Order: sequence, then structure tokens, then C-alpha cells
Amino acid sequence: MLIKDKFHLTYCTNIHPGRDWAETLASLQEYVPGIKQQVSKDSPMGLGLRLSNTASEEMNVGDRLHKFKQWLEEEGIYVFTMNGFPFGNFHNERVKDHVHTPDWSTDDRLRYTIRLFDQLAVLIPDGIHGGISTSPISYKHWYPKGKPTEDVLRKGAAQLAEVVIHLQKLEQRTGKYLHLDIEPEPDGLLENTEDVLQFFSNYLLPVATDILESRLGTEADEARELILKYICICYDICHFSLAYEEPSETFSRFRKAGIRIGKIQVSAALKILSKAGPAAAIWNALSVFDEPTYLHQVTERVGGTVVTYPDLPVVLKSKKPFRELRAHFHVPVFLEKFGLLYATQDQILKVIDILRTETISEHLEIETYTWEVLPVSLKSDLGDSIVREIQWLTSKL
Repeated sequence: MLIKDKFHLTYCTNIHPGRDWAETLASLQEYVPGIKQQVSKDSPMGLGLRLSNTASEEMNVGDRLHKFKQWLEEEGIYVFTMNGFPFGNFHNERVKDHVHTPDWSTDDRLRYTIRLFDQLAVLIPDGIHGGISTSPISYKHWYPKGKPTEDVLRKGAAQLAEVVIHLQKLEQRTGKYLHLDIEPEPDGLLENTEDVLQFFSNYLLPVATDILESRLGTEADEARELILKYICICYDICHFSLAYEEPSETFSRFRKAGIRIGKIQVSAALKILSKAGPAAAIWNALSVFDEPTYLHQVTERVGGTVVTYPDLPVVLKSKKPFRELRAHFHVPVFLEKFGLLYATQDQILKVIDILRTETISEHLEIETYTWEVLPVSLKSDLGDSIVREIQWLTSKL
């Protein structure tokens, strides 16, 4: 939906099961029309579409894509952003670090992403730009001591250059501006602001510039403009709060480097404060968030350094003393506190405050995908929960 005549606001449908196209369509038809009736009854509602690789392949069979577009139009729904991070199934089975598979060193990741862009170009209405969020190149713990080779980073940059070439040709053919939004997260090869700046400066810009000069015959300055136009950042508020970074500082540094933020994912992490109560009670409260499906990295600021633990069980086993921990578990954005635990909702409010005066991005996507694995005390009807999140964010904007 359009908020304040400038923000396209939606929720990400990675909340719903979507192993294949049939399951994806069934989930959308079950939930989305009812949600629209409650949050955007008299005006079009935007949708953040998530398609697995299988669902995307199957959508291209016959006239499914055009029938889906027709259904969207009949329901008053429009797709302006997609989540292209998870490649495979994202529900009811162990995901963990496989969410990064395949990574950006592979042709499978490139083909999947380009197919999504071709589908988005059909689905998106005229007159607005669209984006697809994607993984932060690869996963750190797949490499010895967490240090990837130069080849992996250069290969990732070269694959992104292919995306730039495709998106320029797509825009020339359709008139639609679409962009790829890289999503940093803990233990990804890109975790924070500095990682993004270093990757753009040391890998993406030099590698992709050479490829564009060779393939398109562009000058270096024009190639740089194309790269920065089509390769953007997905600013996931939960992820950047895990890096203990202030939104205003990150936005400023990206702006100075010419890096655009294509999408803001509105999400909250768990925040654990030692002063909230007895240590045993806090550990017990945190333990109920230990579930086997998703990665729940935990971060801690020690002096001027952010230490990342690869998953919640590591921290629960050690039970070492701390002042503050933050855990990668997307909790409802409308909650500031639950029992002895907190959320990083304050980071969402800081971003909203900045958006009052600066249009950092026109795309806002709520991404609380953990409803089915939340502790029982936080669970309620899925449709009602999504509506409550949208209404909370709309009221704050």
C-alpha cells in the first residue's frame, strides 16, 4: 500500500509455506485477500513476493504467470518487491546455513535471480521501480577461519556484473527499473556497513567495471553509474541492529559512497539484558527461542568489537556472563518487551524517525518470518498477526 504518497509498504510472503508453485499460490489465496480487507480495503495493497526456485520455475509453465498477474489485479494487489534470498524450501524443515545455498559464486544463484527479475518485470505495475533482495554473497563459516578466498569474492562480483547487464537490457526493453538489493546479515560475507563498503570498493566496482567496459563498451564512469544504479542494499533493521550500528551513521556512509538502499526490511531482533533479572531466569527465558529450523546468530559488543556466535545453542551452552546480547530471531515488530526479554524495536523507531525527513528508500517490507517457530506465548492467528504488524507500522509512519 502507498503511505504518505511515497512509501510502498508490504509484508514478505516468506511467512507462508511455498515449497512449489501450487503451495505458494494456495497460501497467497488463503491469506492475502483477507489481510488486504483489513489494512487496505479501498486502495491497492502492495505485496512482497517470495518464490522458491522450484516455485519460480513452475510459475513459468504455460500461462501461470499471466494468470497470477490477473488474479493480483482482480484482488487489488500489486507486487513491487521480491525476496530472492532463500533459494529452497523455507518452512517445516531444517534450513540453518543452507539459506545461503547456492551462493553467489554459482550459476544456479545467478539463473534463479535473473528468472525472478523477468517475472517481476511482468508483475510490477507501470510507473514504479522494483527490487529483489538477495544473500550477502556467501556464508562465512564455509571457509577456513571464516576467511573466503579472493576467488569467491571476485566470482560473486562478476556474477553481479551479469545481473547489471541483464537489468539494463530489461529496462531498455520494458521501461521498468529494477534493482538487486544485497542483504547483509551476521556471518554472511557481508555483515555490516564496513563489509559492504569494502566489497563495493575492492571487488564489485573494479571487477564489474572491467566486465561492463568489455561487454557493453562503456567508459569507466558510466559503468560505475550502472553498477550503483542496479546493485543496491537491503537494509534489514534486525540485521544491522545485530551489528550494533546506528541507522543514521550507516545511511550517511552509504550515501557518501553512492550506494543506494533499495529496500528497508522492517524487523526486530531479540535483545537480552543481564540487568533484566536473575541470570537463571534470563537463560530459561532465552532457551524457549532455541528451535532447529533457522540460524539464530547471537552478537555481543565487547569494547569496540562485535563478537558473533554462530547459533543460539552455542550461547545457551556456555552461559557466560554478559551485559547485553542480541539474537537473530525475528520477533513481532509491535512488541518492545516480553517477560524478561526485549526486542530491538527502538532501532525500527529510529529508522522511522529518519524517514520523516529523508526518503532513504521508498520500499518498506515487514519481515517477521518466524511465526510458526515462535514460543507458544507469542503465537496467535497468522493473519491477525500480520495485520497487527502492518497497522502498528502504519500508525508509526
